Amino acid sequence: MSSDGNKKQFWKRNAAKVPGSIQHVYGAQHPPFDPLLHANLIKAGNKPPPATPGKPKKATTFQEFESITSDAWDVGDDDDELLAMAAQNLNIEVVMETANKVIENHSKQQERQRLDDATELDQREEDTQEEVAEDEEEDEEEEEDRVEEGDVTSPEVSFASQSSPYTDSRLVKSHSEAPIGSPKDAAGERAALHRQRSLPHRPPVIPLVARMADQNTSGTPAMTEREASRLDKFKQLLAGPNTDLEELRKLSWSGIPRQVRPIAWKLLSGYLPANAERRESVLQRKRQEYFGFIQQYYDSRNDEHHQDTYRQIHIDIPRTNPLIPLFQQASVQEIFERILFIWAIRHPASGYVQGINDLVTPFFVVYVFEYIEEEVENFDVSSLQEEALRNIEADSFWCMSKLLDGIQDNYTFAQPGIQRKVKALEELVSRIDESVHRHMQQYEVEYLQFAFRWMNNLLMRELPLRCTIRLWDTYQAEPEGFSHFHLYVCAAFLVRWRKEILEERDFQGLMILLQNLPTMHWGNEEVSVLLAEAYRLKFAFADAPNHYKR
Repeated sequence: MSSDGNKKQFWKRNAAKVPGSIQHVYGAQHPPFDPLLHANLIKAGNKPPPATPGKPKKATTFQEFESITSDAWDVGDDDDELLAMAAQNLNIEVVMETANKVIENHSKQQERQRLDDATELDQREEDTQEEVAEDEEEDEEEEEDRVEEGDVTSPEVSFASQSSPYTDSRLVKSHSEAPIGSPKDAAGERAALHRQRSLPHRPPVIPLVARMADQNTSGTPAMTEREASRLDKFKQLLAGPNTDLEELRKLSWSGIPRQVRPIAWKLLSGYLPANAERRESVLQRKRQEYFGFIQQYYDSRNDEHHQDTYRQIHIDIPRTNPLIPLFQQASVQEIFERILFIWAIRHPASGYVQGINDLVTPFFVVYVFEYIEEEVENFDVSSLQEEALRNIEADSFWCMSKLLDGIQDNYTFAQPGIQRKVKALEELVSRIDESVHRHMQQYEVEYLQFAFRWMNNLLMRELPLRCTIRLWDTYQAEPEGFSHFHLYVCAAFLVRWRKEILEERDFQGLMILLQNLPTMHWGNEEVSVLLAEAYRLKFAFADAPNHYKR
């Protein structure tokens, strides 16, 4: 079938999912994206301006550079290599070389692990074959002994009476209904069982919110010495009368321990003041202010001029993380409805837009962790005290509002912020990986067709929630993380799949891949490598506008 035919079939089946299609709805108050505006954006000479006004201060020594990235680079044992370069003056070549070395070391470690696993599997299979051969010899000897002793029980009857995970669990009514077998068949069954036992165990199902090993709470593996040391650093920093926010950002860039994440996020987002004495009074005032909005505005959700907004929110909430039971609880959905409705009517320039509902979930989960130690996926929030639930709701609202303040042009009419960022992503990828970019062009894949969602939902539809939470540790620590650094994360994320992208040879295959990337088993390690690559790209390209020019 021709490329055009594949495209037509794909759009017909996926029209409701693809941004820009007539059936796709971004929000109750907005039409699909404006193609005229998009055309204007891509005209020559109308390049999107850099997302960061002015030039950020560059690190001048490698000590400064290494302290900024902290241990985000330390996926393997790379500290010695990084520190050995401390005497050198920092330049782009040094950054590129070092970042590439960290990522290359990670790749080599993964390859060594794959080889070790393959060798171990081969050895297990050899051992299994020897065991099966020994079992067959023993079976033949036992059979000869039974024949000599006059035990002539038919093979099919004895086989049917065995308890095996591979036999039918139904009762056998008569010998004629028993499975017809022979000693050789029985040996084959045992061989299959041995093979299954010899294979590596399947990893346990990974929670969508946070992997067991990522949590360090009761019932999980003990913290490593490094993790315990990092937690102590956070606690010491947060215990002072005035928290040094710059130092907190440096520590948080490479991930925040779960135990201190709620307070760290509130400080990094600007919701709480650095002065410890003022925090409690600020929390009380902001929480009261939020519930004042509820009393003042929430009853108006049924008014005619708000009905469309509330209806769209009501439709979207059940779709929010449908695989996580926590978000299917009625009380949680009511909290989300209130948060989103109040935000929408207080921001009439944008109103509610589909995708904003996803942005509440990381804050909600992190602030639930403030009151519980167990895993959160199946936690019944109705078991919390009413005051705790009210605090979680108000804190989630204010921190989500702080986030959206920096990216509100993503959600105003025609969503120009997103369209500019998608265009910037296309131009960036064309510079960092021309093969991938030309492959997309060859099969007529427009970046807006897949990357719109990456910008609209901040990659939340592409990553498990546990990875989003880890990613947001860095976004809140990085200057303009959500509005600017996210672009480089998206570029690194796309190039991460270059092998799979280049293997696809038609439009439909590319679109299916890009909308269903296999990240379900990602965790902290994969996110750390992604962030290291994104930082390398940002350092190389953020202050080089000529790189954007063809």
